[in-house]
Amino acid sequence: MPLDYRDPRGRSIQLALIRHPATDQAHRIGSLVFNPGGPAAAGTEALPTVYGMFPEEVRERFDIVSFDPRGVGESTTLQCFPDAAAEQSLLARIPAGFPVGAAQQSAWADAYEQFGRQCADGSPAGLAAHLSTADVARDMDVLRQALGERRLTYLGTSYGSYLGATYANLFPGRIRAMVLDSAIDPVAWSTGRDPQDAALPPFLRTGSDLASARTLDAFLDRCGAVTTDRCAFSAGSAEATRAKFDGLLNRLRSGPVELGAAPIGYAATVSAAASLLYAVAPVPGVPGTGWPALGQLLQVLWTAPDAPSGPSPTGGAPKQEQVLGVVCADTANPSAGADYSALADQAEARSGAVGPFWVWQTQRCAGWPADAGRDRYTGPWNRPTSAPILVVANTGDPAWPYEGSRAMADTLARGRLLTVDGYGHTVLGNPSSCAAEDEARYLVDGRLPARGTVCAPDQQPFA
Repeated sequence: MPLDYRDPRGRSIQLALIRHPATDQAHRIGSLVFNPGGPAAAGTEALPTVYGMFPEEVRERFDIVSFDPRGVGESTTLQCFPDAAAEQSLLARIPAGFPVGAAQQSAWADAYEQFGRQCADGSPAGLAAHLSTADVARDMDVLRQALGERRLTYLGTSYGSYLGATYANLFPGRIRAMVLDSAIDPVAWSTGRDPQDAALPPFLRTGSDLASARTLDAFLDRCGAVTTDRCAFSAGSAEATRAKFDGLLNRLRSGPVELGAAPIGYAATVSAAASLLYAVAPVPGVPGTGWPALGQLLQVLWTAPDAPSGPSPTGGAPKQEQVLGVVCADTANPSAGADYSALADQAEARSGAVGPFWVWQTQRCAGWPADAGRDRYTGPWNRPTSAPILVVANTGDPAWPYEGSRAMADTLARGRLLTVDGYGHTVLGNPSSCAAEDEARYLVDGRLPARGTVCAPDQQPFA
């Protein structure tokens, strides 16, 4: 692929691809391109994990193709540090999860400002300026041509929905079929819908903190309604289980507890809870997932001894530049001088313990290289497309709220919303046989479900 589409004959980069051939080659329709979101999730890793979750008829009729987006995984990768040890040396100064209190917030901001300076000179030179979703969408159109497809058949989950919407509006005449699973409100994410949105971080504009809080409340209610053999953290009722959770967080605010050989504190617990809400049932082949796993973790922390006195747990996830390279290029963020402590307090006031987690995720963009977003796409989002686009969403999504999927369907020129009345992030990861059948009919035959269709999930929480 060209590094810079403004200079298509200039320097090039490489993309790593993976393909599973259609299982019924005699009736093969073509290729379906899949993006798992993230952003910056590597398709070469994700597709083998989720392949069995695709509707059977889709697996029969399509080669399913995925890729590592530019800057990610086995593709030409943004590398801000000479080696993993150098990166971890910086990340070791960062509080685990998100910062709590003035000292941690200052350390967080200082570390990510240095992180951004390091990435400005990242290897290969110039890549940090060309990691926007629009660049990836242009790569995907080159991939479509390489696959020999006149028009694109695509399924994108989570942030992959934003990639799909970007592609659809850059190349509106090249859509055969497109499913956007658990979508983002594209206007809220990229720029905001109102002038006052410019002062908010993007996850607050999209309402991710509110969605996370609603789903956490549902988890505690459902956990409290079952016995401890189904949810280990249950206290026998919704009210008692909520009180138990509040008690655990109050204890962790005072200091970490000992989990195995490592301490775990308040912010790390809240961050883990927000992530474990994504799958209602355990994901096959992915240990430690599902709402029962969250109940087990909370109960282990409830019974764990206090950690020896000392500094709070620290350490950030490795290869953060791969995520930040996309997020910081695609969103309008508050200025570097914005009061993120006040924004975190605002988020906590409206969405409880999970609120600050969503604010500090994009504070990391405050020190990101200034020219990273020059290729980004900010609309319009309603260009008439050659085929209608199907948006699929759970009503109880903990990351991209259902309202965002509804906004995506309403904003696209030819959007249609298919609702699943269930919990979890992405319908692919929280299966619904009803929704899978509707998706298959659309992808294979082009037939949309009726307006207002509502499906049930295959599994309820703690079933």
